[in-house]
Amino acid sequence: MNRECKKCLLYESAEADMLADIKSRINKLTPQERADDDVYSHRLALCQQCDNLISGVCMKCGCYVEFRAAFIKQKCPDTRDRKW
Repeated sequence: MNRECKKCLLYESAEADMLADIKSRINKLTPQERADDDVYSHRLALCQQCDNLISGVCMKCGCYVEFRAAFIKQKCPDTRDRKW
C-alpha cells in the first residue's frame, strides 16, 4: 500500500527528484540570501503544523516551503496568520 502523506515536506514524501532540485537551488544562494540552518529548521517545523501545507506545497502561495523557507528575507505567505 502506497500511502501519500498530505502534511509532509518533500524530504518525507516520494518527491526525491524535486527535493534534489530544490536543494541544488538552495546551495546556490549567497550567504546574504540564505537563512541559517536553525532558522530554516524552525520555519519548516512551523510549516509542518500548518493546515495550508499539502505534500510540500503551501496552498497560500503555491511555493515549495523547503525553498521559500531558505530565503532570509521571505515570510510566511499567510498574511492573516503568519507562522514565521
